[in-house]
Amino acid sequence: MEGREGINRIIFATENPGKLREVKAILADLGLEVLSLKEAGLTTDVAETGDSFEANAILKARAVTADDHTIVMADDSGLEVDALGGEPGIYSARYLGENTSYRVKNQTIIDRLAGKTGAERSARFVCAIAALLPDGTLLTSRGTIEGQIGYEERGEGGFGYDPIFMVPELGRSTAELTPQEKNAISHRGRALTEMKEKLRGIL
Repeated sequence: MEGREGINRIIFATENPGKLREVKAILADLGLEVLSLKEAGLTTDVAETGDSFEANAILKARAVTADDHTIVMADDSGLEVDALGGEPGIYSARYLGENTSYRVKNQTIIDRLAGKTGAERSARFVCAIAALLPDGTLLTSRGTIEGQIGYEERGEGGFGYDPIFMVPELGRSTAELTPQEKNAISHRGRALTEMKEKLRGIL
């Protein structure tokens, strides 16, 4: 389709360095340059008013103005804790306030699950990705990983809620996994891999 032949880069709408490292590693074999907003010399400030991860990802992607050679990609992701009715969910980044440290957020979730064990601590990470092509085509993908909330923070890797998210079959938190291990099973890794296959099919 016209407008797709000259695509040579992806701008991923994030300023989170940890997230960008994951994105670049997973999309590397697409053969397109992957840039953050800052690397592309762009800024955007989007009110995440959507009622789902997908809606917020689409809002973020549409807020970036790019040229005819660029795919704009954005994600919205978060942690859903079943015993907390799915909280913090789409409010994960803003849980207890945007400027609250994840150490405080993580400890608060652990404290709220006091007395709960095993399956009562079930949770999942969810990631939705939106990709906006120069011709206006919009693609979305979703990835999830099931796990449980740990009893304490564990691990120095990852970011955000990774230190309290335990992967039962591995016996480790997502902050204790190597980047390669995490990308292979994570919600973002799965959503990006699905998106990568969709892009392969049309580019």
